[in-house]
Parts: sequence; C-alpha cells; structure tokens
Amino acid sequence: MRPSDIVRVAFVAALVTWTLLPIVIAVLYSVAPESEYYSDKPIPTSFTLDHMRVLWNLGARDAIVNSIIVGIGTVALSFALGIPAGYALARYVFPGRDLVKLGIVATRMFPVIVIAVSLLKTFLRLGLNDTLPGLILAHTAMALPFVVLISSSVFAGIPRELEEAGYVFGLSSIGVFFRITLPLAAPSLAAAAMFTFLLSWNEVFIASALTLTNRTLPAFILTSALATPTDPIKFAAAVLMIIPALLFILIARRYLITMWAVGR
Repeated sequence: MRPSDIVRVAFVAALVTWTLLPIVIAVLYSVAPESEYYSDKPIPTSFTLDHMRVLWNLGARDAIVNSIIVGIGTVALSFALGIPAGYALARYVFPGRDLVKLGIVATRMFPVIVIAVSLLKTFLRLGLNDTLPGLILAHTAMALPFVVLISSSVFAGIPRELEEAGYVFGLSSIGVFFRITLPLAAPSLAAAAMFTFLLSWNEVFIASALTLTNRTLPAFILTSALATPTDPIKFAAAVLMIIPALLFILIARRYLITMWAVGR
C-alpha cells in the first residue's frame, strides 16, 4: 500500500470515528442502568429500556408523530411552492429576476429569534398557535428560500434541447415538465427534500415558541426530557432524536442512488 493510500485510509477512519463515536456513546448510555452509568466502568455491561419507557410515558410518542407530520408537511408545501418558483427563475427572463433572487436570499439574513415575537402574535390572531398546520407554515417559511434556490439551479442545469424535443413530439408544457424535466431533476430534488425534512426535524426554537401541547420532538426534549434529573434519560432523548432522522436519510439516500443510476 502506498503512503498516499495509508494517509487516505487513516483520514477516512478518523472521520468515521469522529462522526460515529458520539452516536455510539449516546446509544450505550441511553440503555445503561443508573448504577452502571455512575460507576467507574468505561462501558456499561448491563442494559435496560427503563429510560426509553420514561420518555415514552412523558409523551415522546406523540412528539415523534408530530415531528414526522410537520416534517413531511414542510417538504410537501415547500416543494409545491418552491419548485414552480425555481423553474420560473431558471427558465424565464423577466424584469427584476435578479432582485427576486436577492430578496429570497435576504429572507435568510434575519435570525429566527428576531421575528419570533411578531410571528407568535400573528399566529395568535389567526388561531394557528399550538397547531401542526401553524408549525408547517412556519417551517415552510424557513425552508422555502432553500428549495427555490436549489430547484432553480437544478433546472438551469437541464439542457433546454431536451424540453424542445418534447415539444417537437407533441407534449404540452405541463407534459414536458412532468415527463422530461422533473424526472431529470429528481435526484437533486430528493437531496433537497432530505435537507428540508432535517431542517424541520431539528428546528426547536419556533416549535417551542408556537406550541404548548402539540410539541415536536425537539421542543418536547427541550422542555421535558432535559428537565429530568437523571442523565441517562437525556442520552435516551438524544437517541430518540437521532434514530428517525437516520432512517429518513437512509431512505432518501437509497432513492437518490437509484435515481442517479437510472439517469446514467
């Protein structure tokens, strides 16, 4: 093995260790009894699911369901609004197009905490506070600029000649979009969907400010799990946050690889 290969393998091993070690530690101590957790043993030798049961009884199940609903709703609404906007920015030239793009980027300049009070006041007037549709709208407002810019760059990279060929063969504008353009853009849009879902899944400030009973999992952990006196429950809460996100990434990654294979 050449020295360059050794360096490459060592770098990859260090990167994998740096990434996986916190997850492994969280998983081990989330199922460790308190006696094992506070002992001098570096690795627990007995395991229990009592900490998970405590979180489940506190309301973790409903919080997970809420997070999944809000995440999927955010992806659906962001794509329903963002993909047409991205296609228009990529394919049509109109006055003020660059200004529109700049305005989309500018919406990400302000921290969430700056607009939280006005957002809560607006939601209270509309009756959307402490509701999942309200959270979906709030998370969509965060994710929409990202979806518009990503989809715009994706559609701009698709050759116009392919769409013109569809017109030659008698397809309408809608038919060209759904039968030619969208399938070609699907791999990149799948990656955008993955990041949009994770953005919604990990968001905690808006979820904590806008909800009281219909909390998502991050808001539930912030207000309930972290308030518990025992540290193993906090590790269990971390594992509950990690597992669904990893499952979604694995599903999206499999779809992404499949779409790239088909595209080639």
